[in-house]
Amino acid sequence: MQIDISPRKLSIRYPMEVNLVGDAKETLKALLPYLQRKQERSWREKIERDVREWWKVLEGRAMADADPINPQRIYWELSPKLPDNCIITADSGSGTNWYARDLRIRRGMMASVSGGLATMGCGVPYAIAAKFAWPDRVVIATVGDGAMQMNGSGELVTIAKYWRQWADPRLIVLVLNNGDLNQVTWEQRALAVDPKFEATQNLPDFPYARHAELIGLKGIRVENPDAVASAWDEALSADRPTLVEAIVDPNVPPMPPHITFEQAKSYLSALWQGDPDAAAVVRHSAREWLEQVKPHRDTS
Repeated sequence: MQIDISPRKLSIRYPMEVNLVGDAKETLKALLPYLQRKQERSWREKIERDVREWWKVLEGRAMADADPINPQRIYWELSPKLPDNCIITADSGSGTNWYARDLRIRRGMMASVSGGLATMGCGVPYAIAAKFAWPDRVVIATVGDGAMQMNGSGELVTIAKYWRQWADPRLIVLVLNNGDLNQVTWEQRALAVDPKFEATQNLPDFPYARHAELIGLKGIRVENPDAVASAWDEALSADRPTLVEAIVDPNVPPMPPHITFEQAKSYLSALWQGDPDAAAVVRHSAREWLEQVKPHRDTS
């Protein structure tokens, strides 16, 4: 069953048995009188149990070692520190996976991502727009270094110009600095069966945190996983907009929960064709897979 305000979106990804056109809130409200509570709760209990287990898998993956920082840990450490009613934006890239998986969005928060077109460069502009609309709320933009070089660094100038007008000056820009157009690198491996092509995928180094400081913002560069939590505390208590530059490992794979044989075959074939990061990719992939299959005792 699918509810969508746009008829063109119905069954676009997967054929549905029931397609309903309408606003989701109003449609669900109209359906409520037809619902009957089932006495058999085993299916619901299984879903709840699986969700608890999945959070344990994500924690294990996030806290695993990487070189130098596991990008998942950046989001995992942020999640419990998110201020009430904050607004979070995500750019398009491999970081979008961690944004979707590792952040727990609570009631009252808002979250945005370019879900339709997966457009790069939207994260910082979304955050600036949110800050103008709600100047009293904390806004956090999560951005990859590719998108930051595309237009995010220039948008910092806009933030520097206007931040003193905001009731709450806290606008935090997280930059995942891995020197790689990472999402496309993974897509090339898994979908095109091509190894990483460094000529197009490697990014020039840029001092994001120092650039923020240069224009009057606060800059924090994080190179050690044990400094991640304190970096978030420092950014969330700052008296001005802050850029958090996290030096993260590009070889931590955004593995889906379920992998088909064909996907695994394409992935490994790409690595065997001379991928420059093959050894690190295989090591991280094995660790991610083992974290998912090892038993996580549910004592709740």
